[in-house]
Amino acid sequence: VQLQASGGGWVQAGGSLRLSCAASGRTFSRYAMGWFRQAPGKEREFVAAISWSIGRTYYEDSVKGRFTISRDKVNYALYLEMTSLKAEDTAVYYCAAKSSEWLTGNYRQYEYWGQGTLVTVSS
Repeated sequence: VQLQASGGGWVQAGGSLRLSCAASGRTFSRYAMGWFRQAPGKEREFVAAISWSIGRTYYEDSVKGRFTISRDKVNYALYLEMTSLKAEDTAVYYCAAKSSEWLTGNYRQYEYWGQGTLVTVSS
């Protein structure tokens, strides 16, 4: 499995950004995909997850109503639409995959990881 995250950048607080993750190497039909983030000096933190086949979603509380996770089953892509961004959303964002559709925010359950893309929100 290969995951390639992109779309990070600099944005002002209140702005929006869309992250993408290109996935390859599997059909992902029984996989769950997730987004995590890690700010400097902090532990990796769960953001959102989605089951590949039926699109069930799960969000960390602080991003509910602001972030939307989605996937494109035809083009094997994962997305994270981020709106109303805050300075505390600044982090390196990683896409990840696990070979089970059970959704979890525990990063240790995810077997495959992309390289990360930096999001900087300026206040």
